Formats: sequence, structure tokens, C-alpha cells
Amino acid sequence: MIGELIAKESIVVSEIIPADQNHSEELRGKLNSAQRLGNEFKSKADITFNTRRGAKTVNTTVWSVTERYLQLKNGIHIPLNSLIDIDF
Repeated sequence: MIGELIAKESIVVSEIIPADQNHSEELRGKLNSAQRLGNEFKSKADITFNTRRGAKTVNTTVWSVTERYLQLKNGIHIPLNSLIDIDF
């Protein structure tokens, strides 16, 4: 885990900013695996993303992955260009 662990409900979408490097393409395989784990097995993933207050990590279920966003429960969308790492 790279960032401060926070609850999914604590994510402030307006605080999310792009990561220093765009890791979305290199994380594409992990994104797809995290989505499958969430949908088929209800397993959670550690998602680390960049915010104005530094890196944050949330342990949650990935609902879907689009071209530009990672969707979590309760309609939370994290831009792929803000992702630092995903682990499960």
C-alpha cells in the first residue's frame, strides 16, 4: 500500500488529480482483473490514486472500468489518469 488508507465514503472526487505519470495503460490488465474479482467473486482491491492531499488508498470492490474511469459503489468515479497502483 502506497497511500494513506481511507474509507470509500471518504473519497472526495473534487480532490482527485492526475498522477505524476499516467499508469492507466500499464494497469489495464489489473483493472480488468479487479473488475472481474468484484463482479464475480465480490472480492476487493486496494486502489491507490493521487489527490491534492497526496496518495490515498481505498480497499473496495470495483464495479466497472470504462475508457477513462474506474467506477466504485455509490457512483464514485476515479479517473484512470489519477491511478498509481492496484493490488488484490
